[in-house]
Amino acid sequence: MTSNDTATMTPGQALRLALALSMGAAVSLGITRFSYGLLLPPMRADLGWSYALAGAMNTANAAGYLLGALMMPALMRRLDHSRLLVGGCVLASLFMAASGFFISAPALLVQRLLAGLASAWVFVAGGVLAARLGALQPARMGLLLGLYYGGTGFGITLSALLVPSAVQVAAGRAHGWAWAWWALAFASIAATAVLALAMRAMPAAEGSPDAAPAPSAGAGPAGGVLRFGWALAGYGCFGMGYIGYMTFVIALLREQGASAGGITAFYALLGVACVASARLWAGLLDRYRGGEPQAFLNLLLGGATLLPVLSAAWPVALLSGLLFGGVFLSVVASTTALVRHNLPAAQWAAGISAFTIVFALGQIVGPTVTGWISDGPGGLARGLVVSAVTLWAGALLAWRQRPLSA
Repeated sequence: MTSNDTATMTPGQALRLALALSMGAAVSLGITRFSYGLLLPPMRADLGWSYALAGAMNTANAAGYLLGALMMPALMRRLDHSRLLVGGCVLASLFMAASGFFISAPALLVQRLLAGLASAWVFVAGGVLAARLGALQPARMGLLLGLYYGGTGFGITLSALLVPSAVQVAAGRAHGWAWAWWALAFASIAATAVLALAMRAMPAAEGSPDAAPAPSAGAGPAGGVLRFGWALAGYGCFGMGYIGYMTFVIALLREQGASAGGITAFYALLGVACVASARLWAGLLDRYRGGEPQAFLNLLLGGATLLPVLSAAWPVALLSGLLFGGVFLSVVASTTALVRHNLPAAQWAAGISAFTIVFALGQIVGPTVTGWISDGPGGLARGLVVSAVTLWAGALLAWRQRPLSA
């Protein structure tokens, strides 16, 4: 699509491109990261891991994500965003497949780190491209961003269906969980193929906000990205809190006696809620220019995290998954909306990268700390209580973020 074509892009075309972009989110988070919550119980039982070591696997993934996010500003100055997006998806898929060939903890930690690095390239590049679509359709910006980030739900739902089936097919085989990694890698490659075909219709950078003139000195980094201090701090707490839930909630439900079918239903429902959240919170993201959306969504998320701790009743667990899935990716979308509302287009990539880096730092801390707490008195329930409190702290911090023009 040329720069002249961008002016005539219809709402339907923008929606289709946002849905195609969502395949990147499905790979980078929905499959590469969140499928691990389903694989943690069989891998921990087979390999004799502590909860701290099990959590360290997602810490390694987040460390790789941080490295990838730190690399992105330089990469995006040299490479087209679409190439970074598709190339990152290919690498993430290959690293996922490689995880099925190792049983030693150090080797698996390396694979999780490399998959995290590639997924950061995907998520940041996809976020910038989604923001570009939002600029072409300003009245639908919240919906387009929500569709992109909500694509993570497709990956979560697919993981919920694939992992138990693959483990069951491989029952009786040594390290049968490896088959689930291979099935997930195949699904990632299929999603990448869809994404690569759709990128042919993506508006070219020459006609996009990426080519906007350089901002004035007053709108430089010190006057822009660094003024998101409260929102960045709140987002760091979000990274620490939400990943504790996504890493350990399946293990908690299994401890509480949930059946294999129940676990599949829970995770699939959570994924479907992620997809539905795109429309649910679009108006909120469009209306507010400060940290209010992030604060409100973090508040809800803390409540969702605490529900399975307060009651082991199955309807409560389903409510927790439904609420969590319907909220957590909209927190991510809220940061892109914040950048889109407050910074000139030339700084969108820098703004999204800054939030991605803080997000990764929180995720590095979250799984290991939650796992360490869960190894002690109170078990997994106490670990999730800490996650909920961290999310509420993030809500308080984000609430203090004002629009940059204020």
